[in-house]
Amino acid sequence: MSDSQPLNGPGRSFKIVDIAREAGVSTATVDRVLNHRGGVRQPKRDLVLEVARRLNYPLPPHLVSVPGLKHLELDFLLPSGPNTFMNMLGDTVETVEERFEGFVASAHRHEIEGFNPAVLAESLLRIGGQSQGIAFIALEHPLVREAVDTLIERKVPVVTMVSDLSNSRRLGYVGVDNRAAGRTAGHLLGRFIGQRHGQVAMIAGSLSYRGHEERELGFRQMLGEDFPSLRIVALREGHDDPARNYAAVRDLLQQYPDLLGFYNIGAGSRGVAKALEEAGKAKDVVFVGHELTHFTRRFLISGAMDAVINQNARHEVINCLRMLANCHAGIDPATKIEPTRIEVFLRENLP
Repeated sequence: MSDSQPLNGPGRSFKIVDIAREAGVSTATVDRVLNHRGGVRQPKRDLVLEVARRLNYPLPPHLVSVPGLKHLELDFLLPSGPNTFMNMLGDTVETVEERFEGFVASAHRHEIEGFNPAVLAESLLRIGGQSQGIAFIALEHPLVREAVDTLIERKVPVVTMVSDLSNSRRLGYVGVDNRAAGRTAGHLLGRFIGQRHGQVAMIAGSLSYRGHEERELGFRQMLGEDFPSLRIVALREGHDDPARNYAAVRDLLQQYPDLLGFYNIGAGSRGVAKALEEAGKAKDVVFVGHELTHFTRRFLISGAMDAVINQNARHEVINCLRMLANCHAGIDPATKIEPTRIEVFLRENLP
């Protein structure tokens, strides 16, 4: 079809297959672009949208161009390493772009050394100097708190996600109620263990994460209130590393051979599952952990894990973008922010 021939003649309506044909892509690619799912590179997304607009295809509201729409470039600071959930967050950041009232927000992913407050504080100040807004996983430390307050003074909005930062001037927090998540883990583990009396243990990423500290507290509270027959005998920090978690669980099984349950507060569940499987205890020891990944999904199916407490990575990234856009719009940062729900997955209800 030549440029002189109109693609959208009188009375004609176009479908996804027409967009795909004109753009030279699959219908699945068009569907992913129009429904704002990841996996399509930006040049191809732009081409699909250009063709769709040329064909007058009715676009979803978030893809409709608005004159004078401002574009925000926002930054996400995430810990590097083997944490599968953090990698899922990062992948979401790289593919998401959302339209809000008056703004289009896109995000950039920055991986930094985890569990190091000095590195985190320096990265916040360095990246924040060129940013229109930052979301990050907080470490509870004065250096980090001071860096956040400095950025706020410089009019750079800051949002914490997954783990919050106390007594700081950040705009808000996006993530689950971690104390409630810990209580949920305690309830699940206690109910799975049943009437037995015995010992249980915990693995944390690091208690320098306020979120992990709150989960530990919630877990202890629940066991103390409803399951006094269960005694917590150990808490180890594995820095969300599967190898460190594996070594810690292996040692704990040797030290306490009659352990009834494990609660993994953070990531690295594949290390816990490996130690339980090698010891022949995968079906005997109750194991509750966090975040539905391809690893934890596999462990639920095999029976190595009993329950996974999940938070939706895409939902959290979108909420961070919205909160930062709200700040630029001069409205309450919490406007149209939906709370992050605690999801519980068992083998029988996997999505």
